Amino acid sequence: MLQESKKNKKPWPTKAAMDQIYKQHLWGGKDFDFYSGEGSHSPEIYKSYIEAVIHFLTSFKKPLNLCDLGCGDFNIGKHFIKYSNKYQAIDIVEDLIERNREMFKFSNLKFSCLDIAKNDLPKADVAIVRQVLQHLSNDEVHKILQKLKDFKYLILTEHIPNTNFTANKDIISGQGIRLKYKSGLDILAPPFNFKAKEVKFLDKVLVNNEKELIITLLYVLF
Repeated sequence: MLQESKKNKKPWPTKAAMDQIYKQHLWGGKDFDFYSGEGSHSPEIYKSYIEAVIHFLTSFKKPLNLCDLGCGDFNIGKHFIKYSNKYQAIDIVEDLIERNREMFKFSNLKFSCLDIAKNDLPKADVAIVRQVLQHLSNDEVHKILQKLKDFKYLILTEHIPNTNFTANKDIISGQGIRLKYKSGLDILAPPFNFKAKEVKFLDKVLVNNEKELIITLLYVLF
């Protein structure tokens, strides 16, 4: 049975799906209380990503305000706190956010439980969205992209085929991603047609015998 929002008593499918993923360890990590998948725990995947993001953040004279959308178990985000002026970490799973609040305590860090497709987002200079949109339907991705236009920078990571593919095939929000449909997310392509002033490459990692790619791009929005 789908969980419901206390406010309007309507089904909240994405929240229910994400709650289930963590409770049933569908992304692995049965020895962990919460586990955001291999992409957040395998050094071969995240090491170069962390280095690239830190390099970007430290290129500014003054620390930026960051908003981490879909922060998960925070095994990645924890590396960026000291390079930010204010770090706001958001996830849809309430128990996960409560756990993060207990584990990570810094004066410039705040955790919030929000549905980033439905709720207003905090203001910040940079939005970090790491392997989040790939799990969401095109409708939810579209709603989120409309809000991301308010940030100056977007650091977006997606898991895609390492070959030519048909972008943005629709899926039901949940555990899986578009790879099983031989697709991947490209926010510049239809139906999203996201506009950016500039797009820069930050990082890529080849996975699954080089059949797939985890790529991180920096979008300069204004």
